[in-house]
This record gives sequence, C-alpha cells and structure tokens, in this order.
Amino acid sequence: MPATTIHRLIVTIGFLSLFHAAYSAAQHRSYLRLNELEFTHLPSDIIAQGIISLFVIMYGVMYVAGDFRDIKASADLENKSWESFRNVPSFYTFNHRGKAFSPTYVSITKSALDEAE
Repeated sequence: MPATTIHRLIVTIGFLSLFHAAYSAAQHRSYLRLNELEFTHLPSDIIAQGIISLFVIMYGVMYVAGDFRDIKASADLENKSWESFRNVPSFYTFNHRGKAFSPTYVSITKSALDEAE
C-alpha cells in the first residue's frame, strides 16, 4: 500500500503529540521543583499521551516506510558466483613489502630520484 498524505499527516500528528507529552513532562518537573515538592511519578494523562502517540507513530510509519521485504540472505546471494565473494576491491594492496622478495626488484631511494631529475 503506497504512502498517502493521510499517513504522513498521521506520523506528523503523532510526533507533535509525542513532543507535547515530553514538554508537558518537563513542565511538570519544573513545577514540582518550584513548589519544592518531591517527584514520585508523572501524571497519568502525560503517560497515556506518550503511549498513544507512540502507537500512532508506529502505525503511520508502517505505511510511510513502504512494503517490507523478506529477510533471506540466500535471496541476494543466489545470483553471485563463488569467485565474486572473494573479490573485494577494498582489500586490494599494491604497495606492500612482498615486492622486495622479487629477484627483479630494484629499490628506488630519494637520492636516486633526485639524481634522475
């Protein structure tokens, strides 16, 4: 099912409601500090608003995110050959100390480079 404007509006309303619940919780805590009262718990209306907002956001995101795909590792790997698994270009190393073991290797020093110029 494609995401419609209504589903995006539902997500937006859910986030606004969740932010309002968080602001109300912070305002409640500051009220308790000003009146030097002990904090025991949040009022039930703030807790209910936060939980309902969370479920509204989850409902809206399920439609906005799009169709879900199955999680199968073999589905993506079926088209690849065995040789392509070991072929990872980020692990290619061309400048390593193994070249020093070659019988035809000639070390080029900085002074040799300066003389060539």
